[in-house]
Amino acid sequence: MPPRLNCSTRTSVGRALQRTTTSSTRVPALIIQSTTRIASRQYATAGSPVPLASLRLPDDYIPPTQPPSARRPDLRKSQLLRSYTAMLRSTPLMLFFQHNNLTAVEWAAVRRELRAALAQLPSPVAGPDGVVPADITSKIEFQVLRTRMFDVACKIVDFFDPEAQAEKSNAYAHDLSKTAYRSIKTATIDESSTYGQIKPLITGPIAVVTLPSVSPAHLATILKVLAPSPPAFPAPPRKKNPGYYDPIAQSGFHKLILMGGRMENRAFDQDGVKWVGGIEGGVDGLRAHLISLLQNAGLGITMALEGHGKGLWLALEGRRTQLEEESNGGKKAGESAENEPTV
Repeated sequence: MPPRLNCSTRTSVGRALQRTTTSSTRVPALIIQSTTRIASRQYATAGSPVPLASLRLPDDYIPPTQPPSARRPDLRKSQLLRSYTAMLRSTPLMLFFQHNNLTAVEWAAVRRELRAALAQLPSPVAGPDGVVPADITSKIEFQVLRTRMFDVACKIVDFFDPEAQAEKSNAYAHDLSKTAYRSIKTATIDESSTYGQIKPLITGPIAVVTLPSVSPAHLATILKVLAPSPPAFPAPPRKKNPGYYDPIAQSGFHKLILMGGRMENRAFDQDGVKWVGGIEGGVDGLRAHLISLLQNAGLGITMALEGHGKGLWLALEGRRTQLEEESNGGKKAGESAENEPTV
């Protein structure tokens, strides 16, 4: 029985025959194309170099090795760390609250009542120079922090100095650089530093109220809503704020605990925060109180100096009178003048 041929072998032989037949017909075309290409060939000539400014990638270029992230910018760790450091550097007054398992509905009720209480504050009045202060009511925010990221941001703000690192060569000065990482790792944490004082306040789940300026009036309103403590900071009355006594809002308020605050790069406990909120008249009242203290101090110094001078004058005058009496034989100057005989 003759051997059978594989289909693969049969097809390969057929393809080889087709190549040989077509190659003979295509040779002239290849030769013509090669000659035309040789004829149209051009050589480079010396010209002006390309400016380096034009050699830049477009703004919307996305590298293939690092595709765009699907996460929101406010949830990325790098963006979150930068936002925390910017908030610490630009916010003069911050209040820290510990929250315990608040639901989304409770958070909405708490923020609603806080905005309603702040909206009842009177508008700022123009000062003696005619300038009206900015109204910070709409810029007060109440947000939840990621405690570990905020702890790292506090270390960067307190222990990393970008201006000192900018003088060094090949050293980046931004908050996400290796220089910042080495600075916070090698830093010695002192209990008297701002981070050492604020570290016990940012333990556990933390929420923060940020104020763009130090306003005792707004601070007192926030304490009355979020951390009432009568008689200094009583809760809003039911008749004026009926929504404050809503069961959902009350459940959210009971889960908030005031831990302390950060004012002008200094840490304050609960008593310190309440002291600042209890200043009557706000910043203007504090200035008036300071002026009165300085005036009273100056008046006291003047009276003390005048008292010493008067005492010295009385002592010298008494000694002079005593010497005159001794020189007149124990008689006063007036009596000796009366006893003299008249001519």
